[in-house]
Amino acid sequence: MNETPNYYAIIPANVRYADLKPNAKLLYGEITALSNKHGFCFASNKYFAELYKVNKNTISSWISDLKNYGFITVKIERNVNNQITKRCIGILKKMDNPIHEKLKYNNTSINTTSNNISIKEKFENLVMFFDYPKEMKLDFINYWTEKSSDRSNAKMRYQKQATFDVKLRLNRWAKNSAKWNTKKAGTSKLDAQKLEYLKGKSYL
Repeated sequence: MNETPNYYAIIPANVRYADLKPNAKLLYGEITALSNKHGFCFASNKYFAELYKVNKNTISSWISDLKNYGFITVKIERNVNNQITKRCIGILKKMDNPIHEKLKYNNTSINTTSNNISIKEKFENLVMFFDYPKEMKLDFINYWTEKSSDRSNAKMRYQKQATFDVKLRLNRWAKNSAKWNTKKAGTSKLDAQKLEYLKGKSYL
């Protein structure tokens, strides 16, 4: 039986009693729920808009309010064409309760029946929670979120697994990466391609 990740949403007193729109306070709680152990959230305005059934401009307004009150920080990464590639929302102020003590996922299984857009972002946030090299985690995300076809309802690779514990899979991925990278050194191009094929099979 698949389980959904359990998140802790924290809205401390200084946020609860601030002169903010009620939904902005709820959004703050959702940001803490999606934050990794360093206190960062990478969810997009589109994700939040679908979650709260509002438009992206409304989400942008709430985020601006939270930022102006000093409750969050917002960092943007852009590519060479000045297009936004990633946004990082950080929990800025020290709260009433030790937030970094509570922002822990107590279940790393993924619900494979959720909407692909939201579940993919939750999957990405969950993977980024763990303390592994960023490049390795991105490779892990790209591999397991690959869809079997272009159909909108096509399942991602990890959704086809009978069970999928992110913590265990990441641990195996890290061990296999070290092993295969060692084997790859000094091999021919053809041998390297064979190793990549075998590497992919070992992750299943």
